[in-house]
Amino acid sequence: MPKMKTKKAVAARFKLTGTGKLKRGHPGKRHILTKKSPKRKRQLSKPALVDEGQLKTYKRLMCV
Repeated sequence: MPKMKTKKAVAARFKLTGTGKLKRGHPGKRHILTKKSPKRKRQLSKPALVDEGQLKTYKRLMCV
């Protein structure tokens, strides 16, 4: 059976932490920023963790 290929789109969006969780960025921080408050933009820039429901799927796509 051939090797599993990493889905590069998934690998570019998520980073694996030391404990095996996936770190992700918040959406909504690219454009149309003038109407968003400074607090909202600041909170969007902080990383978040992938939910447990999708964790197994994304890790399999990343071949981790």
